[in-house]
Amino acid sequence: MQDKGHAAQLKEEFLRSLMAGSIGGEMCPVQRESEESFIGAMFQDLGRLLVQFYFPEEASQVRKLVQPGKDAMDERAASSAVLGLSFEDLGLGIAKAWGLPTSIQNCMKKPTGAPPPAAPQDASERIRWIALASNEMADVLLHGDPKDAQANIAKVARKYAKVMGTTPAAAEEAVAKARQKPVDLASAMEIRVVPGSLASRLLKLPEADTAAAAREAADPDVHLGHLELQATQSPDSHDGAAGQQSTAVADTLSAGIQDITNAMVDEFKLTDVLRMILETMYRALAFDHIIFCMRDAKTEMMTGRFGLGAGVEPLAKSFKVPLKSAAPDLFAMVCVKGADTMISDATEARIAQRLPDWYRKNINAPTFLLLPLQIKGAPFRLIYADKSQRGTLNLSEKELALLRTLRNQAVMAFKQSA
Repeated sequence: MQDKGHAAQLKEEFLRSLMAGSIGGEMCPVQRESEESFIGAMFQDLGRLLVQFYFPEEASQVRKLVQPGKDAMDERAASSAVLGLSFEDLGLGIAKAWGLPTSIQNCMKKPTGAPPPAAPQDASERIRWIALASNEMADVLLHGDPKDAQANIAKVARKYAKVMGTTPAAAEEAVAKARQKPVDLASAMEIRVVPGSLASRLLKLPEADTAAAAREAADPDVHLGHLELQATQSPDSHDGAAGQQSTAVADTLSAGIQDITNAMVDEFKLTDVLRMILETMYRALAFDHIIFCMRDAKTEMMTGRFGLGAGVEPLAKSFKVPLKSAAPDLFAMVCVKGADTMISDATEARIAQRLPDWYRKNINAPTFLLLPLQIKGAPFRLIYADKSQRGTLNLSEKELALLRTLRNQAVMAFKQSA
C-alpha cells in the first residue's frame, strides 16, 4: 500500500476489531458461545473497517465530525451525513451479501439504550451486548490514556457486567487475558505499527501490578515472572545460518497452522487435530519429546496421555501433576497460573528444588517448554516439550507467537468439539 497514512489507519482499525473479538471471546461466560462472541464482536464494526479500506477520504471526514467539540456528531449521524447511510447499515448490507450467518448479522446490530439489569435469556441477545461491551473496551484501550486503561476498563465492566451474565471482576480478568492474543497474532502476521501511535497501544500489554511486583522483588521465587516464556533471540541473530534456521522454523510452524486451520473448517476428529499440533511443534523445533496432558476431573490431576519422540509412552504415563496440592510444584503452578514457561537449565538450584520427584526420576530433561491450556481461567490441558541438551531452545518473537497460536488452536478445537 503506497499511502502510508492510509496503511497506518487501516492497521489501527484492523487491530481494534481484533482486540474487540479477543475480548468478546474471553469475556463470554458460556464456553460454547465464546467463538460466536469472538466473531460477533470482531464484525460489529465491519462497516467502519470496509470504509477505511475502500474510501479512506470519507472515513477521514467521519473521524473529523466525531471529534470532541461544540458541533461533534455521534458516529451513526456522521457516517450517514458523509456516506448517505451509517457504518452499521453498510456493514449489515455487506454481511447479507456475503451470506454471513444470521447470528453474526444480529451481533452487528448494536443494542441501544441502557443495559438491562439482568442477562437476557435469549443467547443471541446476550452475545449482542457482549459484542457492544467488547468494542467499547477496545475503543478505550485505543483512544484513552494508557495510564487510565485499567480504570476505564473497570468502568465499562461495571456498566455491562449484569447484562453479560458475569461480574465486573471476571470481565476485567478476561480483558487482561484477551490483550495477549492480538499481540501474538500481530507478531505472527508481521504487522508493524509506528511506536507511540494509537495502534501501538493495542500491542502493549498492561504493566504488572505494583503490589505483585513488590512481592516478587521480596521473594523472586513466589511468582513465575522470571520463568515466563519470552523470545531468546536478538534481532542480530537473524543473519547468516542462524537466520536461515529461524526462518525455516517459522515456515514450518506457519504451514502447520494453516493445515490445522483448514482441517478445522469442516468436521474433524479432535485427536487428529491435537496430533497435528504436536507434530508441527515437534518437527519445527526438533524436540526430543512432546507430551499432551489432560486434566482428570475426579482426581484434579494433570496426566500425560500421548506424545511423540523415542520412548515417549512410559514418559507420558509417568506425567502426573496434582493441581490442588498444598505445596504445588513447578508444573502445577504453571497450569494454575496459565503461564507459558521455558526452562533453559533445569539444573539451576531454584528450578531443581521445584521439580517433582517423578520428573527427576523418569524424565529429567535439562531444557523444556510448558504451554498450559485454560478455559475461563481454569487449567484443563498442558503441552510439554523437551530437549536433551541444556540451553538448546532459542525462540524468536515470531516463533514464540506461532507456538502460542498453535496452543490457542488446541483450545479452539476443544471448544468447537464440545
